[in-house]
Amino acid sequence: MVVSAVAEADENISGAAGPAVLCTDPQGDHFLRTRIVLPARPATHLPRPRLVRHLDQALRTPLTLVNGPAGAGKTLLAAEWAAGLGQAVAWLTVEAGDRRPGVFWAYVLQALRACGAPASGGVGFPAEASRIDRGLLVALAAELEERDQPVVLVLDEYERVTAPEIAEQLEFVLHHAGRGLRLVLVTRTEPLLPLHRYRAAGELTEIRAAELAFTPEEAVALLELHGLSLPVAAARALVDRTRGWAAGLRLCALAARENPDPEAYLKEFEADRSVVADFLLAEVLKRQPEKTQDLLLRVSVLERFCPDLADALTGRTDAEPLLLGLHRENAFVEHLGRSWYQLHPLFGEILRAHLRVRLPGLEPELHQRAARWLRRAGFLPETLAHGAAAGDWECAAGALIDDLAIGQLFTGLRSGDLAQLFSRMGPEAGGPATDLVRAARDLSRCDLDRGLARLRRAEEQLAHDAPGLAAAQLSCALLGALAARLTGCPPQVEEAAAAAEGLRGEIPAHLLDRHPEFTALLLTHLGSARLWAGRFEEARTVLTTVAGTPGGTSTVLPREESMGHLALLDYLNGWLVRAERKALAAVSEAERGGVPQPSGSGLARLVLAAVAVDRDDLDRAQALLDETPRLPSETRDPVPAAGRALATARLLLVRGKTRAAAEAAVPAVSAAVTSPWAASHETLVASAAHLAEGRPDTAAELLRGVSGDQPASAVEAAAIQLAAGRRGEAIDLLDSIHPQGGTGPAVTVRAALVRARAADGAGDTATARKLVAQALLDARRERLRRPFLDAGAWIRPLLATAPLHELAAGWLTPGAPRHGERPGPESPSSPLVAVELSARERDVLERLARMMSTEEIAADLYVSVNTVKTHLKSVYRKLAVNRRGDAVRRARDLRML
Repeated sequence: MVVSAVAEADENISGAAGPAVLCTDPQGDHFLRTRIVLPARPATHLPRPRLVRHLDQALRTPLTLVNGPAGAGKTLLAAEWAAGLGQAVAWLTVEAGDRRPGVFWAYVLQALRACGAPASGGVGFPAEASRIDRGLLVALAAELEERDQPVVLVLDEYERVTAPEIAEQLEFVLHHAGRGLRLVLVTRTEPLLPLHRYRAAGELTEIRAAELAFTPEEAVALLELHGLSLPVAAARALVDRTRGWAAGLRLCALAARENPDPEAYLKEFEADRSVVADFLLAEVLKRQPEKTQDLLLRVSVLERFCPDLADALTGRTDAEPLLLGLHRENAFVEHLGRSWYQLHPLFGEILRAHLRVRLPGLEPELHQRAARWLRRAGFLPETLAHGAAAGDWECAAGALIDDLAIGQLFTGLRSGDLAQLFSRMGPEAGGPATDLVRAARDLSRCDLDRGLARLRRAEEQLAHDAPGLAAAQLSCALLGALAARLTGCPPQVEEAAAAAEGLRGEIPAHLLDRHPEFTALLLTHLGSARLWAGRFEEARTVLTTVAGTPGGTSTVLPREESMGHLALLDYLNGWLVRAERKALAAVSEAERGGVPQPSGSGLARLVLAAVAVDRDDLDRAQALLDETPRLPSETRDPVPAAGRALATARLLLVRGKTRAAAEAAVPAVSAAVTSPWAASHETLVASAAHLAEGRPDTAAELLRGVSGDQPASAVEAAAIQLAAGRRGEAIDLLDSIHPQGGTGPAVTVRAALVRARAADGAGDTATARKLVAQALLDARRERLRRPFLDAGAWIRPLLATAPLHELAAGWLTPGAPRHGERPGPESPSSPLVAVELSARERDVLERLARMMSTEEIAADLYVSVNTVKTHLKSVYRKLAVNRRGDAVRRARDLRML
């Protein structure tokens, strides 16, 4: 039944525009004027032009949706936009009583007539609260469709409309009104309208929670309206914590104004003891049914959750519909995709605090339930976190071992986090898994005694109490290989590697594929042990495999270590250029992988230092040694210790510090098995020291144990024998060298110079000249200077002869001036170790050369001052300098500027 609006008219609402409007609704209650006028905006309201511009699209689409959680700023945004349109807007704030069709449409018509539409009384008015005559809807749609200018109707708090029949009626009017109606729905929930059809037809404007969120810049402006000044960086942290939630920011600002240190408060406020908590508990949690409240409290201990995981925490099976409903209601439950959800960070903080009050003592049990569910589902990182939070260390350690993830304690970006997590594990936690994790932590710090004791205990428990656990036994093999490597016992490393190989067939293939770091670490230990034992080619085979291992950041450390070991192999075999390339690749690998520097053993830089000594770039060598930290007292890895001894002793010898060189040649750690090449190097340095101090017989006596099985050592021993006046022994030693295809120029050049000196001493100048010529040709390719500088006075007359002088000119001796060019002072030589700067480091270096300050560089590159300082440190390290001016000069010498 339709009652004529004219016949039933009473009096106009004061101030309303247009024709007369009724004073009572179908229930006989007076219309509330506050529901059909634009809400007032507070003095602290921040205009948001970017959203207003987006909302302007509502004039071009039939339907607009402004959808977000409570306090997202939806209403104020719509009111700001409507006030600035320059035309009348029909506004209705929906209330719970509008669930009845007659009441709802009575208020809609009241809002329309208050803004001057529809203009005639032919539409009528609902006579009953519980129903609406279809004729009224037809008349309303027809009148709207005939308008020249569309009417904008805003329905605020539309989530209160829950009756499907009202949604159908609204869609009917919207469809048939055509261009005469622009409907804007402001809501917390998804409306019961066919949004997909409007979206597909391009007839829907949407502004959702992500767009409603305040940006850091907007947050700064909002805080300023509240009398607070906050840097953008601090505002960004606040926005991250609140997710840009408008009400959260406003409430925080109000609370901060009452605090003596507002900025500190905004950084560190306790969400559960703030006005934000009052708002969320009242507006979100307490509006939910009891079962939903219980669900929210329990899942608050989780970073993310799915229905099955939530059910495991509640002990019920109703999580799926409840979570779906919470998400649709924008109840601070965010959908991550594939049935996974997360709580808004502030809401989660508040719920966890509320959980401890309402359900005291339940939190550890919830973490334990979560850990067990996540372990069964294969989510390792979350299993570890919840196991630790529950104090269930057997679960956490067992998950790490069963997943074959023990290698992550040594390598990858999570190694530090895992070490910190398990550092909280107390001595009461028992079992083979916990002992293995403890052993791994000890060995990662090179605490051999404690690590070995715990490893042995785990092995005994596995043998007696838990046989057949292949993942645990394989983890034992990995740790056993590392322990044997650190003690310098290659046979035990081989034994552990063989045991691991036998166990691999018992491990599911997907675990080995998931954890490439496990195999990479094991092979690295094996390769290092073989290198220590002097089995160079066998070492090269396994280390090359590791260097080519995929796996991203999880295998950065073993890849870096393997390339450093390969660089040392090439250096020991006399291939300087190859050694340099591999060492630089190892350093770059660590930098690209984000591994904190210095990482691994620092072996690559030690090799670069040794190469620099052979090229007579002594300052560069010293800089590399200085930037590679000394091994801490507890470190036991013999290979890098021997590498440092080698590079340091060679540098000291060249500088004439023979006694210091002899002391430095002794590696800082002891080993169960003597390394042939390390022992030979120690002997050679000691012998050279005796020779330099005038004790040739003692020097020669020390060399009795050197044989031709080690070409590099044999050649250097022959040079000392010849310098000691024992020509026959020197030639015999050279003749005893077993030819090896892997012997490089640094060995052959030194051997040729020994023979050349012997020939020159015997009066065979032609042979000596020929041998020196060949040595110069081979050395020039490697930029190998030191053997010629160490050769002594006998070689100078030979180098002065025309053919040899030309071969040495420009790289070993100064080149002749060009025609018409006067000889000038000798310019500093270019660094002999290649320098590779990143694009951003080059940007910083170029501005450094323009005398720009650190602050000016930061502003010019749009980065922070700290970022510039980080790049400068890296540039200084790579150029082996300590000051800005030195960096610019060295870069110019390298033609980088």
